[in-house]
Amino acid sequence: MKYNRNLLLLLLIIIALLFTAGNMCGLSLSGSGSVLLNRFFETSVQSIPSPVESIPPEQLTVPDLILLGARAEAEKSTIYEASYQVIDYPGGDVPADRGACTDVVIRAFRNAGIDLQQLIHEDMLGDFKKYPQNWGLDAADSNIDHRRVPNQMTFMDLYGHTLSLDPIQHPDDWHWGDVVYWKFPNGDEHCGIISDRINKKGIPLVIHNAGICKEEDALLRWEIIGHYRYPS
Repeated sequence: MKYNRNLLLLLLIIIALLFTAGNMCGLSLSGSGSVLLNRFFETSVQSIPSPVESIPPEQLTVPDLILLGARAEAEKSTIYEASYQVIDYPGGDVPADRGACTDVVIRAFRNAGIDLQQLIHEDMLGDFKKYPQNWGLDAADSNIDHRRVPNQMTFMDLYGHTLSLDPIQHPDDWHWGDVVYWKFPNGDEHCGIISDRINKKGIPLVIHNAGICKEEDALLRWEIIGHYRYPS
């Protein structure tokens, strides 16, 4: 951990030198320059082992494993693909290099030994009507039900621990491995996994797929409509 802190300190010194050099040369760090500096900061920080990555494997907990499962998706830059596909049950998955935002969550939980496909499907078999009736279906479908944001949120409402929607007012509520759900300005819904890395203001990064799976500073980018911890 001391090595990690020293490396981070070195990176911060480099950033400070870049900032000073930019000002001495008459360069403005506003606008695109500021964006590039922020990206450099994020990339540098992510090159350092995170708190969870520094934990011995035998000591990893469920939230740790959920996080690492999500991070694996970001590390391989999974491409967004949300189309309906026939998959195995239980343990079914779409091709490994493809997936929707919900597949990030599903794969993250499977890394911790939790199969949301099976859990959601069995719960829907038991009481189909308590789940959203948005798709004109009259029965559960193990190929797709768990890959839909409203169904995931309903399951989390029923069996997870519901947490604060405001990371600024309630920072202690936010922990890596939590699931967050957003609403885009166009009304579409989205989801991701909370990271153990934080930005310069102490807000956690998120791992999500809105085109290509990334770990980035995006928690406050859209309206937060759900925040859960499972198991509760």
